Amino acid sequence: MTRLLQNWVSAQAQRRPEAAAVVMEGQSVTYGQLDEATNRFARLLKAAGCRKGDRVCFAIPKSPAAIIAMLGILKADCIHVPIDTSSPAPRVSTLLKSSEPKYILGVRSSANLLRDLFVQNDFRDWLGVGWMDDAIDSENFTPRFTWRDSDSYSAAPLQYENTAQDPAHILFTSGSTGEPKGVVITHANVIHFVEWATRYFGMTDSDRLSCHPPLHFDLAIFDVFGAFFAGAQLHLVSPELSLLPNKLADFMRSSELTQWFSVPSVLSYMAKFDVVRFNDFPTLRRLLWCGEVFPTPALIYWMKRLPQVVFTNLYGPTEATIASSYYTVPSCPADSTQPIPIGTACDGEELLVLDGNLGPVPPGEVGDLYIRGVGLSPGYWRDPAKTASAFLPYGAKGTIYKTGDLARVGPDGLIYFVGRADTQIKSRGYRIELGEIEVALHAFKELKECAVVAIPTDGFETNIICCAYVPQENVSSSPAELRRKLSTLLPAYMLPSRWMDFPRLPKNANGKIDRRKIQDFFALEIANPPKESGRDFSSSGVSCAVSEPSQLAGNPTETKPPAADVGTRL
Repeated sequence: MTRLLQNWVSAQAQRRPEAAAVVMEGQSVTYGQLDEATNRFARLLKAAGCRKGDRVCFAIPKSPAAIIAMLGILKADCIHVPIDTSSPAPRVSTLLKSSEPKYILGVRSSANLLRDLFVQNDFRDWLGVGWMDDAIDSENFTPRFTWRDSDSYSAAPLQYENTAQDPAHILFTSGSTGEPKGVVITHANVIHFVEWATRYFGMTDSDRLSCHPPLHFDLAIFDVFGAFFAGAQLHLVSPELSLLPNKLADFMRSSELTQWFSVPSVLSYMAKFDVVRFNDFPTLRRLLWCGEVFPTPALIYWMKRLPQVVFTNLYGPTEATIASSYYTVPSCPADSTQPIPIGTACDGEELLVLDGNLGPVPPGEVGDLYIRGVGLSPGYWRDPAKTASAFLPYGAKGTIYKTGDLARVGPDGLIYFVGRADTQIKSRGYRIELGEIEVALHAFKELKECAVVAIPTDGFETNIICCAYVPQENVSSSPAELRRKLSTLLPAYMLPSRWMDFPRLPKNANGKIDRRKIQDFFALEIANPPKESGRDFSSSGVSCAVSEPSQLAGNPTETKPPAADVGTRL
C-alpha cells in the first residue's frame, strides 16, 4: 500500500472501528465513523471537479468537521490549505491568490470572512464554496455543494493517485511581514516525523492526546496524525479555554490526557496564575513544547508539581516539518537561569552550526543554525527565489535549510538555541543578542512575561533596546528597579532604555509572543512622545494608554497600559 497520511485512519477503522478518534465538547467521532465520513466527502470533492494536486482551503475553526475536511481533502488526492479564520480578509485573499484553490470550505462562524473575501475580490469566477455546516448562509453564498450532499456517496475505500512524495498540505507562515510564504509539506515529511516521535514517546492506542494549537499551525499536524498513527484519542482544545488558565487546567483533568503539546506561552501563562496543583493531572505522562523558548522558571514550576511527567523540548521550523531536534529534561533544573538545550537531532535529521562560509563553528561559539534531512520541505509554494535563498546546496550532504536562528554546541555536545539572527543587533558599537537579555529577565520573580525588541534609530545607539513586560500582582516592579537588578547580570550597554508595562503580552494566532506588534508600540511611542495620557492602541488588539514619560534618574522610560486592560488572547 502507498504510504499516505490518510491510510492511518483507515487502518485504525479496520482494527478498532468503535474506538473514539476525535473528541470535543462532549462530541465523539469513532475511527469507523471518521473513515466512512471522509471517504464520502472525498468522493463528493472528486464529483465537484477536484483532481490530483488541486488545493482545497478550509476556513473552519478547530472541530471534528475541520478534521473530516482535512482528511477528505487528502483522500481526494488534493492538498489541504488551512486558513486562520481570525486573519483579516486582505491577508487571506493574498493566501488564496497564491494557492489558487479549487474550493474554499466554510461554516457559519466563518461566513463574514468569506463574505468579505468575495466582496473585495473577483474570486467568484474561479473559486467555489463548499459548506460544511447545517446552517447555510444563503444570503451571501450559493455553495457548489454542502456537507449533507456527501450522504449520497459511497463510504467504501478509495484508490489513491498520490504518492508519499506528493504534497499533503501548504502551511502559510503567520506573524511575518510582507507576503505570506506557503511552506509545502509532503506526506513523507510528516510520516517520517510521526513514526519517529510515536516510537520515541511510546505512544499507543491507550493515549489521550491534546490538540491545543490551531490547525493552521504545524504543531497540530503532529497531534492529529500522531493520534491517528497510534490509534489514540485526539482531544481538541477549544481556543476560548486559553483565555482562562484555570479552565484549561480543568480541561486537562477532565479529559484525562496522557500527552500535552503546545507552545510554551500557554504553559507559562498557567504557571503565572498558579493553576497547577502538586501531583496534578494523574493520567498525564508526557508534556511537550515547541515553537519558542520555555523560560526555565516556568519549567521548574511545572516539573516540581508533576514529578510523574516526562518533559521534552522539541525544536524545528515549519520548513523542516514539526520538529528536527529534541531534549528530554533529565531532572528539575536547580538554577532558574539554566538554559535548556534544544538537544540532538531526530532520526533522519541533522543540525549544523555553521559560519558565514558554511564551515563548521567550533564548540562553544555562536553560529547560524542549519537543518538537513528527511523533514525538509520541498520549498515555498510557487516561489523559487525564496526557496533558493533558504534551501541551500551543501556538497555531498545535499540540501540544508537556513533557519535564521543562532545556536552553539555546548560542552555536553548538545545544541543550544541562542536567538534569532535578526534579533542580533548592534548598539553603541556592541554586538548584542536580545535573547540573552530575555533569559536574564525570565529569572526575575517580579515578572510574569517579558519580551525584548529593538527599534532602529539614526542616533548614536543605532538601535534602542526596549522591554515589554507583565508584572506580578502586588510586587514592586518599576522600570528603574528592574533595570538596576538587571545591571547586576548584564553590562550597561545591554540594558533596555525603554520599558512598557502590559497586563498581558500580545500574542499572534499561533500563541507566540507577537514581537512585531510590540515593536510597533515602541516605535510609535518613540516617534511621537506622548504629552498626555490616553493614547489608544485598541485597533492593534491591545488597549493601551500611555503616560507621560519619566526619565527615572536619567535611565529608562516607562510606557504603561492601564491595569484594567485585559490584553489580547493567547
